[in-house]
Amino acid sequence: MPHPLLTQADIDAYQRDGVVMIKGLFADHVDTLRAGVERNMAEPGEYAAENLKPGEGGRFFDDYCNWQRIPEFETVIRNSPAAEVAADLMGSNRVQVFHDHVLVKEPGTAKPTPWHQDAPYYFVDGAQTVSFWSPLDPVKEASLRCVAGSHRWEKQVLPTRWMSETNFYPNPEEYMPVPDPDAEGMDIREWQMEPGDAVAFNYGTLHGARGNAAGTRRRAFSLRLVGDDARYVERPGRTSPPFPGHDMKPGQILREDWFPVIYQR
Repeated sequence: MPHPLLTQADIDAYQRDGVVMIKGLFADHVDTLRAGVERNMAEPGEYAAENLKPGEGGRFFDDYCNWQRIPEFETVIRNSPAAEVAADLMGSNRVQVFHDHVLVKEPGTAKPTPWHQDAPYYFVDGAQTVSFWSPLDPVKEASLRCVAGSHRWEKQVLPTRWMSETNFYPNPEEYMPVPDPDAEGMDIREWQMEPGDAVAFNYGTLHGARGNAAGTRRRAFSLRLVGDDARYVERPGRTSPPFPGHDMKPGQILREDWFPVIYQR
C-alpha cells in the first residue's frame, strides 16, 4: 500500500508526468523548517547566492547543502514522511539524501526562476530521483511551474548560469536549447499551495518559478533524494553542487557516508 499521503494515481502520475503535488507532506514541520531557513539566512553557507542584478527589485536568496550543519533541516529530513513518500513515488527500495536547497523570494522580487532541468547540473544519473519543493508561506502566484513529461525528453536542456546567462559546460551542442514553455504551448503544471504542501518532481523535469509580486515572502525548502538506480556520473565541468573531494568513480552508488540512506524497505 502507498503511504497515506499518496494514492496509486499519484504514483502513476509521477511516473508518467515527472511531477505531482503532495498535500501536507511537511505540514507537521513548517515551523521547524522556517526556523531552519532563518538560521540559514543568518549564517549562509559557502554556496549561498544573491540572484539579482543591480537595479532588480526585491531579494532572491538561495543556498544549498546545509542539512548537516542546520539541525532543523536534519530533523525534518529524518523525521518527516518525505523519504517513505519518495520511495513510493520512485518505486525504490531505498532512499538516499542528495542535498537540501533553500530559495527565498522577498516581496516585490519580479525576477522569475529561469526554466531548467536539475539533472544536467548534478553528477547523478538514474530514473529514480525526486525533488520536493515545499513553500513555507501560502503561494498563489509565486509558484513552481513544471512541464509534464519533460523528464522523458531524448535530449537534456542546456544548463546555464542564472546570473551571467553563460553555458555551464563546454559542450553545449550535446543539449537542446532552453525552450519557452508558455510560447510553445507546453503542458505546464502549477498549483496554489499551503505551507507544507510539496511539489514532487523528477531531476529531469523542466521547471521554473514565477517572480514574487505579492506583499509577502515566499520561502521554499527543497529536498533532493535518490533511489536504487542512482549512480555517480562524470560531467565535463564542475557540477552544482560540486561536493569537492568526493572520490567517487563513474557507475558507483553515491557514497553513503556523505549521502546517507534514510529509508530502506
